[in-house]
Amino acid sequence: MENIRFAFALNHAGLFNNQHFGEADKFAIYQNNQGKLDFWQDLPNQFKVSTPLHGSTEKGNGIVSLLKENGISILVSQQFGRNIKMVSQHFIPVIITGENPVQVADILAKNIKWLKDELENRKSNFMLFKINTGILKLAVK
Repeated sequence: MENIRFAFALNHAGLFNNQHFGEADKFAIYQNNQGKLDFWQDLPNQFKVSTPLHGSTEKGNGIVSLLKENGISILVSQQFGRNIKMVSQHFIPVIITGENPVQVADILAKNIKWLKDELENRKSNFMLFKINTGILKLAVK
């Protein structure tokens, strides 16, 4: 379980901002590699423009398909919207407070054991993680 991939919900400036995951301008893909997270590639969020309806199932399904095709296991954002139940069927949702993806990647790498444990012990209905300097694991409601 070394090559876990993360999708960071970022704006055009390459920072996290206070919006739902599906409203990101792009998804920066990071991959776990020997205890650190390395940037892999950017994926534009084509569903932000093509399906502008906020919180729509169509938009959620499109994003889920795009990220599954790219081997993503964990989604990282400052917020998740009403599609979080759908999201947690396929990915571990992680809420962070930071704006800088490099700093967030470092924090996630330090807490990777908790995320690996979740991936190993569940196949769907993943718990929601809130990570600041510590970690909190919650049931998705």
